[in-house]
Amino acid sequence: MRSLLAGVRVIDFSWIGAGSYTTKILADLGADVIKIESSQRLDTLRVTKPFKDGKPGVNRSGYFADRNSSKRSITLNVKDPRGLDMARRLIADAHLVTNNFTPGVMDKLGLGYDVVRSLSERIVYASMSMQGAEGPEKADLGYGLTIAALTGLQHMTGLPDREPAGTGTNYPDHIPNPGHTAFAILAALRHQRRTGRGQFIDLAQMEPTLAFIGPSLMNYLVNGAIDSRHGNARPGHAPSGVYPCAGDDRWIAIEVCDDAQWQGLASVLGLAAETDWATMQGRLRQREAIDAEVAKRTATQDMSGLTQALQDAGVPAGAVYDARDVVNDPQLDARGHWVTLNHPEMGPSTYNSPPYRFSHAYSEPSSPAPLLGQHTAEICRELLGLDDAAIEKLSAEGVLA
Repeated sequence: MRSLLAGVRVIDFSWIGAGSYTTKILADLGADVIKIESSQRLDTLRVTKPFKDGKPGVNRSGYFADRNSSKRSITLNVKDPRGLDMARRLIADAHLVTNNFTPGVMDKLGLGYDVVRSLSERIVYASMSMQGAEGPEKADLGYGLTIAALTGLQHMTGLPDREPAGTGTNYPDHIPNPGHTAFAILAALRHQRRTGRGQFIDLAQMEPTLAFIGPSLMNYLVNGAIDSRHGNARPGHAPSGVYPCAGDDRWIAIEVCDDAQWQGLASVLGLAAETDWATMQGRLRQREAIDAEVAKRTATQDMSGLTQALQDAGVPAGAVYDARDVVNDPQLDARGHWVTLNHPEMGPSTYNSPPYRFSHAYSEPSSPAPLLGQHTAEICRELLGLDDAAIEKLSAEGVLA
C-alpha cells in the first residue's frame, strides 16, 4: 500500500513537544521529515526520561523516540555560514518548513519567513509559538504547563477547595496543538499543490487549547459563572467519580446519568433502595453519602469484572488503566496499534501507530526515531550533492555537528 504523504519533504526545526508531534504525524503518513539538529544544543527530549534500561543517553530517550518516529536526522550548525547555506538549499527544494520557537528566533538564524519565501515561492512555513506572531505577548516563552495555566485548564483541574493540580505532563502541546497544526499544514499543502504558492501558518498554541474548556467558556459568557475544580465528579450527575477496587491501586470510573442507570448500579452493587436516592435531584443532595456507599462495595470487587457487569447493566463504567494495562489492552492489540521497530541503540522498541486506519494506504510508523545525526551523510549526498571527502571536511570543521 502507498503512503498518502509520500513525496512531501519537510525541513523540521521543531523540537520538544508540539512541533515534534506535528511532524511525527506527517512522517508516519509518509512525508520525508528531515529533522535539523545540533550536537551543540540538543532537543531537550533527547535528554529527558524515561531512558532505555535506565541508562541516560542522547539516543536512549523513550520520550524522544515516541515523538520522532519515521524521521531522518541531520546535524547542521546553521550559525556557520556554510551550514546556513546548506539549510537554505534543503529548504529551496522542500514543501514545508516547521518550527515551534518564539517569534524572532528563526529570523535571528537567517531562516525567517521572508528569507525562506525568497528561496521558494511555493513553500509552506508553519510556526508554532505560544502566543502567535503578533500581539502584546508574542515574545512570551511557552511550555505545556504555562499554556495550560494561561488558558484556564490548570485552574479547572484538581480537587475542590485545593490548589490547581493541572494534568501532569498531559499538556496541550501533545494533542490539540499538533493536531490543529497538522490540519492547517495539510490544507496549505493542498493549496500549494493546486496553485504552486505557499502559505505562512501562524499558530498560537494558546488557542487550540481553548477547545478543552468550551463549555466552561460558554458558562461564563452566557451566565457569568466561573467553573472551578470538582475532582472526578461531573456536575449534575450522581454518583459520578472514581472508586477503589480490589488490589493495589486499582480503580473504576462510574457515571450515572439518569435514574435507570442508577437502578442498574444499585442492582449490581446491592445498594439499598433509598427513596431519596431514586431521583437525580435527591442523589445530588446526598452525593457524599452515596459515594461512600459505592466505594465500600467496589473496594472488594475485581476491576475488570465489575466494569463488565456494570456495562452489561447499562451503567457507564470503565476500568482505570495504568500503563501496563494500556500496553496489554486486547482492543488496541486487535487494531494493531502497537508497532515494534528495531532501534539502532535501544533494540526492539514499541511505538504508537496513528489513531486512524486507511482502507488503501499505509499509516504505521515506518522507522524508529533517528540517532542524533544518523542521516547526515545520506542527506548530504542525496540532496546536496556532496561527496564523502566534502562531508568529512565539513564534519571535521564543525559544520555538520
